[in-house]
Amino acid sequence: MKRGRLRVLLGAAPGVGKTYTMLEEGRRLRDAGKDVVVAVVETHGRAATAVMLEGLEVVPRITVEHRGVELTDLDLGAVLARRPDIALVDELAHTNAPGSVHAKRFQDVEAILDAGIDVISTVNIQHIESLNDVVEQITGAPQRETLPDSVLRRADQVEVVDLAPQALRDRLAEGHVYPAARIDAALSNYFRLGNLTALRELALLWLADEVDTALQAYRTEHGIDSKWEARERVVVALTGGPEGETLVRRGARIAARSAGGELVAAHVISQDGLSAPHPGALAAQRALVEELGGSYHQVVGNDTARALVDFARAANATQLVIGVSRRARLTAALAGPGIGATIVRESGDIDVHIVTHSAAGGKFTLPRLGGALSARRRMAGFALAIVGGPLLTWALVLLRSTESITSDVLSYQLLVVLVALVGGLWPALFAAVLSGLTLDYFFVDPVHTITIAEPTHAVALVLYLVNAGLVSYVVDQAARRSRTAQRSAAESALLATVAGSVLRGEDALHALVTRTREAFRLTAVRLVAGSTALASDGEPGDGPPATTVPVGSRAVLELYGPDLEASERRLLSVIAIQIDAALEHTDLAQTASRIGPLAEADRMRSALLLAVGHDLRRPLAAATAAISGIRSTEVELSQADRKELLATAGESLETLSALVTNLLDVSRLQAGELAISIGPVDLLDIVLPALDELNLGPDSVELDISPDVSLVLADAGLLQRAVVNLLANAIRFSPPGKPARLAASQFAGTVQIRVSDQGPGIPADRRDDVFVPFQRLGDTDNLSGLGLGLALSKGFIEGMHGTLEADDTPGGGLTMVISLPAADTPPSEEPT
Repeated sequence: MKRGRLRVLLGAAPGVGKTYTMLEEGRRLRDAGKDVVVAVVETHGRAATAVMLEGLEVVPRITVEHRGVELTDLDLGAVLARRPDIALVDELAHTNAPGSVHAKRFQDVEAILDAGIDVISTVNIQHIESLNDVVEQITGAPQRETLPDSVLRRADQVEVVDLAPQALRDRLAEGHVYPAARIDAALSNYFRLGNLTALRELALLWLADEVDTALQAYRTEHGIDSKWEARERVVVALTGGPEGETLVRRGARIAARSAGGELVAAHVISQDGLSAPHPGALAAQRALVEELGGSYHQVVGNDTARALVDFARAANATQLVIGVSRRARLTAALAGPGIGATIVRESGDIDVHIVTHSAAGGKFTLPRLGGALSARRRMAGFALAIVGGPLLTWALVLLRSTESITSDVLSYQLLVVLVALVGGLWPALFAAVLSGLTLDYFFVDPVHTITIAEPTHAVALVLYLVNAGLVSYVVDQAARRSRTAQRSAAESALLATVAGSVLRGEDALHALVTRTREAFRLTAVRLVAGSTALASDGEPGDGPPATTVPVGSRAVLELYGPDLEASERRLLSVIAIQIDAALEHTDLAQTASRIGPLAEADRMRSALLLAVGHDLRRPLAAATAAISGIRSTEVELSQADRKELLATAGESLETLSALVTNLLDVSRLQAGELAISIGPVDLLDIVLPALDELNLGPDSVELDISPDVSLVLADAGLLQRAVVNLLANAIRFSPPGKPARLAASQFAGTVQIRVSDQGPGIPADRRDDVFVPFQRLGDTDNLSGLGLGLALSKGFIEGMHGTLEADDTPGGGLTMVISLPAADTPPSEEPT
């Protein structure tokens, strides 16, 4: 029986319209003459989805009893017995009720497909197993129901049902996704604009990768090697040389010229792993590639040109960017065509860009005669030649025969090769000359004389020397590469250790000084600025330092112990640059720490003087005038006039008392002396007294406190004062006929109190300013106090280990969101 086809509608988040689209497609297929049934669908109370369900045949669900609760789920047997052409199965990642035929719904779908029935299903990006942890990091909500990636990858068709993040938030605010009681919590948690944007990008990238994988599989299956320019892929070849940054930026510009262009950087390393690019250059170039949105790859291969071309073909590259050769013209003429010419010849239909750079065409230099072997190995080579030569001669003389000249020659040649392997060039040449002379003296007629009577004897001696030189060269190069690799690894490890010490929180200067002493095996290292030691490690002793290294213009690094080699001094200069940067960072941090409080204190002092000059003087002047009028004997006041003056004095003194109290609270907050007592608090015990304090009835403010909200961990008095301040602000800015709103909900162990108005709102770039003391954004009457309400509220909430943030009100306005830990946290539930 032919297996059915699976079509999956993928969504970035709940509410984008997956189920609606599935039912809409089912209705279209039904009208086209297909036999379509709804195997299972979840409307979640959404009216538009329920309307689309009308007129479609629905297979009745099966009822399963679990622990006294009746659960309904997909009836697999009924669907298989019905045998439609197409079955609509909602929520592919759903976990079936206990006792069902299969544990997961996608297993039911597999059985339906095996029966030859096509299936259209839905799933959210959060349910894909490989992305589950990524989605949890983005949203903060763990997801219990997951779907193996293999199930989705086996689908015949995957489509993204896309909706812009702001459009989804608008749908949610209008009540098209969740009931009203869940809207505020959803908007401020899972459905934040940043969360939705990240989830949307995740869904689109997952599908793009699947399309790219399918294209690669098709090309492989059909043996297609030529490039398909589905999108521009630019491969940049990096050698670790100074030209790398130029090549990466050129490749990025080429990729950016076409929509969807992709930047790929590749570095070829030899199979022995001993390539030695400039220290740190590849790491910097890799960081640049990733900063420009590209990807970095390392390719192993001895033939650099072939490895690059093969990698470019495998990546379906359309462009290949390489640098012009750094070799001089003379070197290129002697060595033949270089890597660039080979790549151009082998690239086929891949466009190759050869980019010039400042390091092109370097000067021709002769190699140094000095080898890379240690003095100990060279001495061992000489010792082997001096000891091995006589011993070999003694053994050959004992076994001497007229027919053994060939074996004698090969024996001495073997000795030369062994000496070359041990000691390198000079011991090998010494052994070759010594062997040639010994062979002529003891084994070539006339014996016991050193006479080169035949030209072949001279040729043999030259061949000895050539063999010795060739083998020594190979040994020397291997040792040089090995030492370079070890040195590079040690330098990288040192720099990584230093960086790791700083990142783990150690003092930067002390960490750098300590690692310098350990790396160079010094007795002590001291960093000195003037007559002050900024950092030191070890015991310097009484003598002067062996080496001093300037650190910028501000300090000197003193090294006590053995002198350093030239290569070590090069690495030391890199460390000195890091120390100089650490010193500069320290100086800047100290300067900022000194200037910051002074600037803040000066700003607060200016704002306080301004506020005292106006806001405190106004109620004080009113109270003084009222009392003076009452005490005056020049004017006879009626009883009504005296009451009015007393009322004015009382109101002014109350205002003055509130202002002074707020000032004292701000002072205590800044000094860290505010007394806070945290414990479980019922929100109703906070909200109702707050309304009484503002002389507001329950009808003056819309209340929406979810019954699922548990107790909150807070200081009851401070939380009430914060709520009073927020409600007062919301009422002040609410238009007539549109009351303020206070809602409370719970999500993932956090209780949120949202105080909203539908006023003019505040621009996003000014929202942080509303929490600064003495700021009154939007107030123009100069009668609204010192501008301390929100600053105090934020201080109170943060003192209770919570947060206070400003957000948009759906439809316009400002919402203040208080987030505090719940005293009793129930298991979190993810949206569906």
